[in-house]
Amino acid sequence: MALRSAFACSLGWTRTLSIVAASIVALQGCGYYHHATALRPVDDQGTSMIVADDNSVTFIQDRLEVKLRPLTKEELNRQFASDSQAGAKSTNPYTFGDTKFWEGAEERDRFTVFQLSVKNYAFPKVRIDPAKIVIRAKNGREYWSLNLQQLDTYYRAYAIGYRGNEYARYQSRMDLLRRTTFKNEDVFSGQEIDGFVVFQALNPDVSDVEVTVQDCILRFDYRNEPIESVDITYEFARKIGKKFSDGQIEWETASR
Repeated sequence: MALRSAFACSLGWTRTLSIVAASIVALQGCGYYHHATALRPVDDQGTSMIVADDNSVTFIQDRLEVKLRPLTKEELNRQFASDSQAGAKSTNPYTFGDTKFWEGAEERDRFTVFQLSVKNYAFPKVRIDPAKIVIRAKNGREYWSLNLQQLDTYYRAYAIGYRGNEYARYQSRMDLLRRTTFKNEDVFSGQEIDGFVVFQALNPDVSDVEVTVQDCILRFDYRNEPIESVDITYEFARKIGKKFSDGQIEWETASR
């Protein structure tokens, strides 16, 4: 009798463990994470806009060119290779470097980054304030560019105290940001400048966006006050969906 009871108890536990194991497998099979492709320019950009093969869009007025190109984390890691090869200790301020996350999160973006280039051969000087550049998504989300003070606040949280390796990495990241972000400076006739514009990483539900360079100043009066400006809007899109543990991707169909 005792043996039969023990066997029945053992059989009950075996069935329970089998059910639990099956449930875990089922949950893993149904698990997914958000997935998105890189931003690409849409074909219809309106007048005065040219789309190039490198995914850039250029606004042209006379001999003034204002080009905007979205950058992927892979491009940024290649461009700053020496700062992107130390895992979580990488000092590339635009990406997570080659950090390995848990399954699926290897595609995580730290920021959304664009390269802005200006060639001025048309006006005595032009001015673009990067603080006036905004991303507007079709689903209503809005992202304003991040300035150095905001990025400093973000990275200062990683610095423990004001000495040691963590603080040195914080300084390295900020030095690189100061050297490579787009500056709020006049672009005089005959000059060409470029730099990065940084935004919060796009939410998983964002697919179609407009990036607007507001108040690009083209002319000034004798008091150096703006008298002519233009808003420049670039359109980009990406595919969004769900990537399951078996590698299959279920893409969203509607633009968002």
